[in-house]
Amino acid sequence: MIENFTIKGCTPSHLEEYGKIYAEAFGGEPWNDHWSVEDATVHVKELLDSPACYGLEYLVDGEVAGFILGTSMLFSYGRTFEINDLAVAPAFQGKGIGTLLMERMLSDLRGKDIKAVHLITFGEGNLQTFYAKFGFRKEDMVVLMGADL
Repeated sequence: MIENFTIKGCTPSHLEEYGKIYAEAFGGEPWNDHWSVEDATVHVKELLDSPACYGLEYLVDGEVAGFILGTSMLFSYGRTFEINDLAVAPAFQGKGIGTLLMERMLSDLRGKDIKAVHLITFGEGNLQTFYAKFGFRKEDMVVLMGADL
């Protein structure tokens, strides 16, 4: 367990660190995505620029080791929140940082009149088991569809 850490709101001043962590984390298993740091930084900036964005960062000795970001949206039944990204620097993976960020995010959202939280994750490996620890489950009534353009 890491002893000297802080969890606080994401800040645009750490955008470069978020982009680097995102590119490194999603470049590994199970995603093996081919993110450049520049594109990953743009991805994170687009989320941070949204007025509906909420995010947390995990700092170790003042350095960003991981972050979680999402956006809220109003529906007819109430406001929901989608966790868009949870990324931990590879050197810090497996140390409970993702769990702490998820626990804190869900705790914060409970105080914001959010009716439900959603996320999309990789279908293979242990990610579904990880998210199930927090009450997430496969939804029966929703199908993720996509079209190439």
